Amino acid sequence: MKNLSILNGRRPFILIAVACIGLLGYAYYAEHVLGLEPCPLCMLQRLGFMGMLLGALVAAAHSPGRFGRAVYAGLIGLSGGWGVTTAYRHVWLQNLPPDEVPDCGPGFAFMQDYGFTWAEIIVEAFTGSGQCAEIDWSFVGLSMPAWTLIWYVGLIILTLAAVIWGKPSGEIDRQLSSVDR
Repeated sequence: MKNLSILNGRRPFILIAVACIGLLGYAYYAEHVLGLEPCPLCMLQRLGFMGMLLGALVAAAHSPGRFGRAVYAGLIGLSGGWGVTTAYRHVWLQNLPPDEVPDCGPGFAFMQDYGFTWAEIIVEAFTGSGQCAEIDWSFVGLSMPAWTLIWYVGLIILTLAAVIWGKPSGEIDRQLSSVDR
């Protein structure tokens, strides 16, 4: 039953899309229902999941061959790399001793309200924002940024495995039709 492998066809891309939808859904739930205000790095991590989601949805809809799978995996990987970078920075800030935490910069909502450009928001998120060092939520001892880092790494590994070991839908169809004869 190798043809039912999670790495074959559209399956890995659908799985990545579903995971990203769930993760983004929980982020919005935490913000709007639990009342946790996202810091600038939280918002930048959401962009990584949004990019992965977009790449996975297009790949699942297109059902590409080998080369196309590699191209989509590259796009998903770039978004995932962005997420790993922002999540790692966030976890690093959260684990600094209190006296080494950078001065607090303005919050994400303030920066949006006062017309900061995305470039300015990104620079602010990576150079300061002591707000990002606060831990408002944790599960089994890991903060939300630590969990997002784990999810980014896991989804990137799934993407790479699908490209390296998975078979495109067309190949599976050819193999099944040759077995039917």
